[in-house]
Amino acid sequence: MSQVLLPQTLQKNLPLTALAPMQDVTNLWFMKVIAQYGSPDYFFTQYFRVNETSRLNRTILSSITENDTGRPVFAQMIGESIPDLVRTAKELCTYNIAGVDLNMGCPAPRIYRKNVGGGLLREPEKVDKILAELRQAVQDKPLTVKMRVGFENTDTFYEILDIINRHNIDLLSLHGRTVKDMYHGVVKYDLIADAVKRVDCPVLANGNIHSATTALEVLENTGAAGVMVGRWAIGNPWIFNQIRQALRSEPITPVPLVEVRNYIERLWQTPSKDNFPVQSRLGYLKMFLNYIALLVDAEGHFLRLMRKTSTELELFNLCDSVLLSDSTKTLALAPYLGL
Repeated sequence: MSQVLLPQTLQKNLPLTALAPMQDVTNLWFMKVIAQYGSPDYFFTQYFRVNETSRLNRTILSSITENDTGRPVFAQMIGESIPDLVRTAKELCTYNIAGVDLNMGCPAPRIYRKNVGGGLLREPEKVDKILAELRQAVQDKPLTVKMRVGFENTDTFYEILDIINRHNIDLLSLHGRTVKDMYHGVVKYDLIADAVKRVDCPVLANGNIHSATTALEVLENTGAAGVMVGRWAIGNPWIFNQIRQALRSEPITPVPLVEVRNYIERLWQTPSKDNFPVQSRLGYLKMFLNYIALLVDAEGHFLRLMRKTSTELELFNLCDSVLLSDSTKTLALAPYLGL
């Protein structure tokens, strides 16, 4: 079994943190933006699609080859063709990656209907064959898995955990919902705790970790080696630094809303802006703002008004009026849920 190593610069006495892989979000640019506010211990790429005709996506590859954040990057694959997964894994291992990660959790219907991502959880026998071949192919790098607790229910959960043990997987990132749950419903942290006890490798707990306080509670309740944060790092890129402060029993540094305004400006200045129609760019920024706004005001005024804007001028005038009007206001430490 390969060892998942931390850079010498990281505090090894603290639980691990990772930014969850998110399609159309966790590209090189967003990793660099996150790094401005406190990088996680690990990054994971968007998934490389693997099939008979696939080649390494150059844009995704750049998040490995051009990454100057100082953090290790895992290369994630999604697919079900064993020869092509093996071929792709071997090719990825020629790059400076922290390891190869297999996606067995993507809940998008267009993905799982192809029997990839979360769709693999319906076929433990196929998972067994895939991991056996990948373990043989990936010898000098860690082999890791990101998965959910099941497809429609948790009937195959423990069987797949045993398969993960059988093939000496080096790290398991576990989202405590089923594929059909998508991002709704209760996260089954008790099943993450079961996985921690059952598998031999470190487990990263994933699912609705929206604050430093939540991260500490999840770590305490599951015994996980660390936490993986996805959507809530979009709304609060300071979250990884805040988690480390909480783990050290330090006060969490409040984030002034003026800094949030600067973060939004960084998001707007995406490197692809010159080839991005303004309306499409606005829609892309609003995807981020849907999470940011949940930490701005408890009444949801900013969220509702933001969604109504239709031009760049309207949107940024609103951002200025809300985020720059009072220098004493700070970003909430946890989202105002139910807005």
